[in-house]
Amino acid sequence: MADQTFRIGELARKAKVTVRTVRYYEALGLLKTQGRSNGGQRYYTDTDLIYLLRILQLKRYGFSLEQIGRIIRMGPDDSTGRKRKTELLKQYRKQVTETIRKRKELDALLEELSWHVEQLESVKDGFQSCPGPACIECEFKDRCDFHQPPLAESNSFTR
Repeated sequence: MADQTFRIGELARKAKVTVRTVRYYEALGLLKTQGRSNGGQRYYTDTDLIYLLRILQLKRYGFSLEQIGRIIRMGPDDSTGRKRKTELLKQYRKQVTETIRKRKELDALLEELSWHVEQLESVKDGFQSCPGPACIECEFKDRCDFHQPPLAESNSFTR
């Protein structure tokens, strides 16, 4: 079955991007025009659409256009696809590791924010003097960033 051909606007609509984006990717060498009409209009195929959708997918996964370009440029020297597969696996693994790291940071932030919500909801009186005199009796003093222990409790060095 032969690939359907269509112009740049239709390719952009199918991929839900702008014509400018298609031209930009083409200028970077990420996407190649399969042909042009006598009038110079670009024509694309279903295969081009698949390439464009793959580029957009990799961008959504956090790949830079430079990384994507490196993988695409392996094509002419990689008739079996093995080199591209190996590079994709390497890049996917990096993204998984980075995403896990970011997730841990977000989990810690979420836990910290939840603690602050709980703290503020439970404080009845004394919020106006926080930090300050209320710190001595505050049930959250061990965790509070603003808790100021009395001078006798501080770990100051004396000479």
